Amino acid sequence: MSGKNLPRGWAETTLGEIHHDMSGGINPAQFPDEKFELYSVPRHANGEPEFVTGAEIGSNKQTTSGNTVLLCKINPRINRVWVVRPRTDLRTIASTEWISFSPRPEINPNYLAYFLRQTEVRDFLAQRASGVGGSLMRVKPSTFSDFPFVLAPRDEQDRIVAEIEKQFTRLDAATAALKRVQANLKRYRASVLKAACEGRLVPTEAELARKEGRDYEPADQLLQRILRERRARWEADTLAKMIASGKPPKDDRWKQKHKEPSGPDANELPGLPEGWCWAAVEQLNPPTRPCAYGVLQPGSDVENGVPVVRVGDIEDGSVATSGLKRISNEIADRYPRTLLQGGEVLMTLVGAIGRTAVAPVSLAGANTARAVGVIPIQADMVRPEWVEIWFRNPEMIRTMIGKAHEVARMTLNLEDVRSATVALPPLAEQSRIIQKFDEAMSRFRPILIEVENQLQRGTRLRQSILRSAFCGKLLPQDPTDDPTSLLLEGISADRSARARQARSPRHKEEPAYG
Repeated sequence: MSGKNLPRGWAETTLGEIHHDMSGGINPAQFPDEKFELYSVPRHANGEPEFVTGAEIGSNKQTTSGNTVLLCKINPRINRVWVVRPRTDLRTIASTEWISFSPRPEINPNYLAYFLRQTEVRDFLAQRASGVGGSLMRVKPSTFSDFPFVLAPRDEQDRIVAEIEKQFTRLDAATAALKRVQANLKRYRASVLKAACEGRLVPTEAELARKEGRDYEPADQLLQRILRERRARWEADTLAKMIASGKPPKDDRWKQKHKEPSGPDANELPGLPEGWCWAAVEQLNPPTRPCAYGVLQPGSDVENGVPVVRVGDIEDGSVATSGLKRISNEIADRYPRTLLQGGEVLMTLVGAIGRTAVAPVSLAGANTARAVGVIPIQADMVRPEWVEIWFRNPEMIRTMIGKAHEVARMTLNLEDVRSATVALPPLAEQSRIIQKFDEAMSRFRPILIEVENQLQRGTRLRQSILRSAFCGKLLPQDPTDDPTSLLLEGISADRSARARQARSPRHKEEPAYG
């Protein structure tokens, strides 16, 4: 913000000018029996320091004191800011991953902390961080040295902080209420999923058949029919290829090349509702179209190219089809196994493990990125929507995450998906479950979306309050406040004094510890 737009008596300086770091280095291991109050980065989330002995701390730290403002160097996009408020008489120390703004009388520490929590500051630091990514991204104190800092009169700072906290308290209460609603909605969704996957959402086909005095096809018979049809399709397809190549078979020995997919050992799995059975994903694939990875290197976005579904496009059982990246036909054609026809189950394999959706028919002709596995289903005998519901079950998501391994990011091998187990109800029961599930979700989803929108609105409102505060528009100005020129003189005098002290021979002989 330009200084000419500031209220009378305010001033614009820089974060570098007001940055005051009086911390010192310390190796807690040298004090194994002493208990410290430690401000670590992981503890920032719950706002409480750790209380640990020097023997329990495995790395060097920095000393700190009350009213110090800590700005996290790591992954600045998270925007972690913490004001040190000692809870005990123990010595306070902090991770060296914090940039310390030691207290100075000219600045209310909460005023500075709220300034640093603005998205403009976060984005500025995030764009200038160095490193590979995520937790390896860091900023240096020199990064923000020229970033403008708005300095209000000292009494005005106190009033601004009080008003921000009053408005944030009301927002906190509203946010807490929304999060309780959100948690209840998610519990409801989980209960519906659990009931669907345990055969309790609708009457089972076995129950209805007894009540109506009729027969039905149990899932184990359905599975055998699927496998027979699967083999018949393989034989027809293989025979057609042999004839087309001019090498018709002389006998039936070629049929021995058919590989029957392995099913799970039901003895090692939980019991199922009457009429259900266990199957492996691979048993439900068409014979000539197994599970497959998508495009390895999609390349640049191509106007009017082939749409490609990525991890971020899959959420809550659906594909966000608007704004999909598009790739060249040449690249897409290299991956025919993942060329979508509609009806495939898609599963995220990298980063956010186990998110699923059924590819809509509108995506026929599209492809997927390698981080999204494509699971084709014999849709005439198994409903892909049922398989997707089964994998959306939190228990299955935990199972898939448990099978994932760490590379640069969490990654799930497609082989683990192929062998994953699916509880298979009779076909008619699958359809009833899907219908009941969709009805429940159609009531639930709009409410959850509205709650999430309101939470995002609350976040935007917080930033709006902060912007108003540091533009001088949150409160009326008090013309009797001392001008900030006096504060700037004090800051400048302090910096000059410390610079002289740093140049003095006596200061150079003193140890850095403090």
